[in-house]
Amino acid sequence: MPRKSLQKLLPHPDKLRAIRGFGIFGDIIFSPNLWHLNRSTVSGAFFVGLFCAFIPVPFQMLIAAGLALVFRINLPIAVSLVWITNPFTMGPIFFFCYLVGAWLINTPIEHVDFEISLEWLTTTLLIIWQPFLLGCFIVGISSGIIGFIFIRIIWRIIVAKNWNERKLKRRKKWPYKKRRSP
Repeated sequence: MPRKSLQKLLPHPDKLRAIRGFGIFGDIIFSPNLWHLNRSTVSGAFFVGLFCAFIPVPFQMLIAAGLALVFRINLPIAVSLVWITNPFTMGPIFFFCYLVGAWLINTPIEHVDFEISLEWLTTTLLIIWQPFLLGCFIVGISSGIIGFIFIRIIWRIIVAKNWNERKLKRRKKWPYKKRRSP
Protein backbone atom coordinates (compact mmCIF):
# COMPACT_ATOMS: atom_id res chain seq x y z
CA MET A 1 0.00 0.00 0.00
CA PRO A 2 1.38 3.48 -0.78
CA ARG A 3 0.59 4.59 2.76
CA LYS A 4 3.31 2.41 4.28
CA SER A 5 6.04 3.71 2.02
CA LEU A 6 4.96 7.33 2.51
CA GLN A 7 4.78 6.99 6.30
CA LYS A 8 8.44 6.02 6.41
CA LEU A 9 9.34 9.40 4.89
CA LEU A 10 7.11 11.57 7.08
CA PRO A 11 7.98 12.63 10.62
CA HIS A 12 5.72 11.52 13.46
CA PRO A 13 3.52 14.33 14.85
CA ASP A 14 4.75 13.63 18.40
CA LYS A 15 8.30 14.44 17.32
CA LEU A 16 7.06 17.67 15.77
CA ARG A 17 5.36 18.72 19.02
CA ALA A 18 8.80 18.83 20.62
CA ILE A 19 10.01 21.44 18.10
CA ARG A 20 9.50 24.96 19.46
CA GLY A 21 8.79 26.57 16.09
CA PHE A 22 5.52 24.71 15.64
CA GLY A 23 4.13 26.19 18.84
CA ILE A 24 3.15 29.40 17.09
CA PHE A 25 0.55 27.54 15.04
CA GLY A 26 -1.19 26.11 18.08
CA ASP A 27 -2.90 22.74 18.08
CA ILE A 28 -4.43 23.18 14.62
CA ILE A 29 -1.20 22.05 12.98
CA PHE A 30 -1.40 18.73 14.82
CA SER A 31 -4.86 17.92 13.46
CA PRO A 32 -4.89 14.25 12.41
CA ASN A 33 -6.06 14.98 8.85
CA LEU A 34 -3.00 17.12 8.20
CA TRP A 35 -0.74 14.14 8.85
CA HIS A 36 -2.99 11.23 7.85
CA LEU A 37 -2.23 9.35 4.67
CA ASN A 38 -5.29 8.29 2.74
CA ARG A 39 -6.40 8.68 -0.83
CA SER A 40 -8.25 11.96 -0.35
CA THR A 41 -5.66 13.77 1.80
CA VAL A 42 -2.73 12.75 -0.40
CA SER A 43 -4.46 13.51 -3.70
CA GLY A 44 -5.63 16.87 -2.34
CA ALA A 45 -2.10 17.60 -1.19
CA PHE A 46 -0.82 16.85 -4.68
CA PHE A 47 -3.32 19.29 -6.18
CA VAL A 48 -2.45 22.07 -3.74
CA GLY A 49 1.32 21.45 -3.83
CA LEU A 50 1.53 21.35 -7.61
CA PHE A 51 -0.72 24.39 -8.00
CA CYS A 52 1.30 26.41 -5.49
CA ALA A 53 4.56 25.40 -7.18
CA PHE A 54 3.55 27.51 -10.17
CA ILE A 55 2.61 30.63 -8.22
CA PRO A 56 5.40 33.08 -9.05
CA VAL A 57 5.81 34.60 -5.60
CA PRO A 58 8.29 33.99 -2.80
CA PHE A 59 7.24 31.83 0.15
CA GLN A 60 5.10 29.45 -1.87
CA MET A 61 5.43 26.98 1.00
CA LEU A 62 3.43 29.27 3.27
CA ILE A 63 0.63 29.45 0.72
CA ALA A 64 0.62 25.66 0.38
CA ALA A 65 0.62 25.25 4.17
CA GLY A 66 -2.27 27.67 4.53
CA LEU A 67 -4.30 25.87 1.87
CA ALA A 68 -3.49 22.53 3.51
CA LEU A 69 -4.84 23.88 6.79
CA VAL A 70 -7.99 25.22 5.14
CA PHE A 71 -8.77 22.09 3.13
CA ARG A 72 -7.52 19.62 5.80
CA ILE A 73 -5.17 17.77 3.46
CA ASN A 74 -1.75 16.29 4.08
CA LEU A 75 0.51 19.17 5.12
CA PRO A 76 4.01 17.70 4.55
CA ILE A 77 3.22 16.49 1.04
CA ALA A 78 1.60 19.78 -0.01
CA VAL A 79 4.52 21.81 1.29
CA SER A 80 7.22 19.56 -0.14
CA LEU A 81 5.73 19.49 -3.65
CA VAL A 82 6.21 23.24 -3.89
CA TRP A 83 9.92 22.60 -4.26
CA ILE A 84 9.38 21.46 -7.83
CA THR A 85 10.12 25.09 -8.64
CA ASN A 86 13.45 25.51 -6.93
CA PRO A 87 16.24 27.94 -7.90
CA PHE A 88 17.55 25.47 -10.49
CA THR A 89 14.23 24.70 -12.22
CA MET A 90 12.48 28.05 -11.76
CA GLY A 91 13.78 29.65 -14.98
CA PRO A 92 12.78 26.92 -17.43
CA ILE A 93 9.45 26.27 -15.69
CA PHE A 94 8.42 29.92 -15.60
CA PHE A 95 9.57 30.42 -19.20
CA PHE A 96 7.33 27.51 -20.19
CA CYS A 97 4.47 29.16 -18.29
CA TYR A 98 5.13 32.38 -20.19
CA LEU A 99 5.05 30.50 -23.52
CA VAL A 100 1.74 28.87 -22.59
CA GLY A 101 0.23 32.21 -21.60
CA ALA A 102 1.50 33.94 -24.75
CA TRP A 103 0.04 31.16 -26.88
CA LEU A 104 -3.33 31.37 -25.11
CA ILE A 105 -3.76 35.12 -25.54
CA ASN A 106 -2.06 35.08 -28.94
CA THR A 107 0.67 37.61 -28.23
CA PRO A 108 4.12 37.63 -29.79
CA ILE A 109 6.78 35.97 -27.69
CA GLU A 110 9.39 38.36 -26.35
CA HIS A 111 12.89 37.04 -25.77
CA VAL A 112 13.19 37.13 -22.01
CA ASP A 113 15.95 36.06 -19.66
CA PHE A 114 14.43 35.16 -16.31
CA GLU A 115 16.33 36.50 -13.33
CA ILE A 116 15.55 36.87 -9.70
CA SER A 117 16.26 40.56 -9.22
CA LEU A 118 14.41 43.77 -8.50
CA GLU A 119 15.53 45.28 -11.80
CA TRP A 120 14.04 42.36 -13.76
CA LEU A 121 10.77 42.70 -11.86
CA THR A 122 10.47 46.43 -12.58
CA THR A 123 11.41 46.28 -16.25
CA THR A 124 10.86 42.94 -17.96
CA LEU A 125 7.97 41.63 -15.88
CA LEU A 126 5.95 44.78 -16.63
CA ILE A 127 6.15 43.87 -20.32
CA ILE A 128 5.19 40.19 -20.05
CA TRP A 129 3.06 40.03 -16.89
CA GLN A 130 -0.26 39.12 -18.55
CA PRO A 131 0.85 36.04 -20.49
CA PHE A 132 3.22 35.06 -17.70
CA LEU A 133 0.59 35.08 -14.94
CA LEU A 134 -2.04 33.46 -17.16
CA GLY A 135 0.42 30.72 -18.11
CA CYS A 136 1.37 30.17 -14.45
CA PHE A 137 -2.31 29.86 -13.51
CA ILE A 138 -3.18 27.49 -16.37
CA VAL A 139 -0.09 25.30 -15.90
CA GLY A 140 -0.62 25.27 -12.12
CA ILE A 141 -4.28 24.23 -12.39
CA SER A 142 -3.49 21.66 -15.09
CA SER A 143 -0.61 20.07 -13.20
CA GLY A 144 -2.68 20.06 -10.01
CA ILE A 145 -5.56 18.28 -11.70
CA ILE A 146 -3.24 15.79 -13.39
CA GLY A 147 -1.45 15.09 -10.09
CA PHE A 148 -4.79 14.70 -8.28
CA ILE A 149 -6.14 12.22 -10.84
CA PHE A 150 -2.81 10.36 -11.09
CA ILE A 151 -2.64 9.80 -7.32
CA ARG A 152 -6.28 8.68 -7.21
CA ILE A 153 -5.72 6.15 -10.00
CA ILE A 154 -2.41 4.83 -8.64
CA TRP A 155 -3.86 4.54 -5.14
CA ARG A 156 -6.87 2.65 -6.47
CA ILE A 157 -4.68 0.26 -8.49
CA ILE A 158 -2.42 -0.50 -5.53
CA VAL A 159 -5.36 -1.07 -3.18
CA ALA A 160 -7.03 -3.40 -5.70
CA LYS A 161 -3.76 -5.29 -6.13
CA ASN A 162 -3.41 -5.71 -2.37
CA TRP A 163 -7.00 -6.94 -2.08
CA ASN A 164 -6.39 -9.53 -4.79
CA GLU A 165 -3.18 -10.69 -3.10
CA ARG A 166 -5.02 -11.14 0.19
CA LYS A 167 -7.80 -13.00 -1.56
CA LEU A 168 -5.26 -15.37 -3.13
CA LYS A 169 -3.58 -15.95 0.25
CA ARG A 170 -6.91 -16.85 1.80
CA ARG A 171 -7.68 -19.28 -1.03
CA LYS A 172 -4.31 -20.95 -0.59
CA LYS A 173 -4.87 -21.19 3.13
CA TRP A 174 -8.40 -22.60 2.75
CA PRO A 175 -8.43 -24.28 -0.67
CA TYR A 176 -11.72 -26.08 -0.25
CA LYS A 177 -14.99 -24.45 0.54
CA LYS A 178 -17.48 -26.34 2.58
CA ARG A 179 -20.49 -27.16 0.53
CA ARG A 180 -23.89 -26.70 1.93
CA SER A 181 -26.19 -29.61 1.84
CA PRO A 182 -29.48 -28.97 0.05
